[in-house]
Amino acid sequence: MASATTEAPITDGEPSTEEMVARVRGLHPLLEKNAARGEQDRRVVEESIQALTEAGIFKIAQPRRYGGYEMSVRTQIEVSAAVAEADGGTAWVVTLCNQCAWMVGLFPEQAQDDVWKTNPDAKVSGVVTPSSESVKVDGGFKVNGRWFYNSGSWHSDWAVLGMPVVDEAGEVIDHGIALIPRTDLDFQETWFVAGMKSSGSNCLIAKDVFVPDHRIISAPKAWQGEVATEHTDEVLYRSAFTPVLALGIAAPQLGMGRKVLELVQEKAAAKPLTFTFYATQAESPVFRHQIAEAAMLIDTAHLHAYRAVDAIDRAAREGTFPDDLMRARARADAGWVVENVTKAIDLLLFAHGAAGFAENNVIQRHWRDSAVAARHAYIVPGVSLEMYGTALLAKDGNITPML
Repeated sequence: MASATTEAPITDGEPSTEEMVARVRGLHPLLEKNAARGEQDRRVVEESIQALTEAGIFKIAQPRRYGGYEMSVRTQIEVSAAVAEADGGTAWVVTLCNQCAWMVGLFPEQAQDDVWKTNPDAKVSGVVTPSSESVKVDGGFKVNGRWFYNSGSWHSDWAVLGMPVVDEAGEVIDHGIALIPRTDLDFQETWFVAGMKSSGSNCLIAKDVFVPDHRIISAPKAWQGEVATEHTDEVLYRSAFTPVLALGIAAPQLGMGRKVLELVQEKAAAKPLTFTFYATQAESPVFRHQIAEAAMLIDTAHLHAYRAVDAIDRAAREGTFPDDLMRARARADAGWVVENVTKAIDLLLFAHGAAGFAENNVIQRHWRDSAVAARHAYIVPGVSLEMYGTALLAKDGNITPML
């Protein structure tokens, strides 16, 4: 199973990708212990958040100027997948908080100072959909809105939230991303779901919140590689926006797929193949074929994920912005991760048998978490493939500006 990085970190600093993954795996017993309670509480247990914070797991995409590690997109993927081996909901929070920290790195330094200068451990959640209204006022905007589904909402200090940018007449002239302190936002519990229960993907609410100009960036410009940070030498923040988000959201699937495969393999040595003469599942040629097919599907997911993130990291290092075709392919790679892991987990559940659905069997939790995460609009396989097919065939545009 491919899992170790073959690319150098995007910076020459420490720690390495391998060290970060090792830190996560050292926390697996704690994360696994708290997983069931996290589902009950519909939020990651604070003990787990604190341990991950102390291990530096939320610093992967934070600028080094604030004590962050400013590591590669590849590192973000591998760390998120390693967390998901223990618990998908926790991995989702780690993923989204790191991605939103990366987004803060695209803002002007003044906005970054607002977030991290006095609290270098500040966490950021976010939703880029502009489900809000705004009014132009002196020095910024007044914003009203509701943003679903804000993963990590219980743990964040700030939020990056989509908003319409309007002129003095109220006409929409841009899609903005606003950076708002969590203390300025109301909160509503809305996350009652079958999987990813502990991700805390609730609703944040703004009521006449003032957002100064320096805490707003243009989303379409960011999608095309034009960002507001003055620190253009920071390689990580030159990475292509939408591939970073899509591949990050797909990353927990890799860890959950690996874990389900591992659990089914382990149990096969002692679990009988019911209603056959086989004393164990492992003796059955049919079961062996199913295990091999599932492992190949999971390997395929890893190969596509790593190809995509390595290409994005390479372009950032070289100071080039990937063209439409490359970005569309990265979106398709993210969808392909989802497609193949979903198929693999379904196959493994058939192979393992009905015991996999027992409430005390961790396999069913990974299955539910993976199934819910796979339906995120940013990584729906069919839509992702349509984007890539359009880029391959149509030279006059795509189905979305979010490439």
